[in-house]
Amino acid sequence: MNDHDHSIRIFTGSEIDALALRALLEEAGISSMIRNEYQSGMLAGFVAGFPSESELYISDSDREAAEPILAVFLTRSEREEQA
Repeated sequence: MNDHDHSIRIFTGSEIDALALRALLEEAGISSMIRNEYQSGMLAGFVAGFPSESELYISDSDREAAEPILAVFLTRSEREEQA
């Protein structure tokens, strides 16, 4: 991600799902960053957030390209949950 771009959160969920979505975005040439407040807090000596919750961020300039990828990912995840 470009340091001059504003980053936006596009996903909040399990770390496994965040990593899967990140891989899809990377295939499309979109860089991203995963943030987990719980793990960061543990490393710093305090607890914050939830153990299973991760956030995925991209540059705002990549939003348009990421939207269809995110839509397919979320639709696929919904189908898997219903099965």
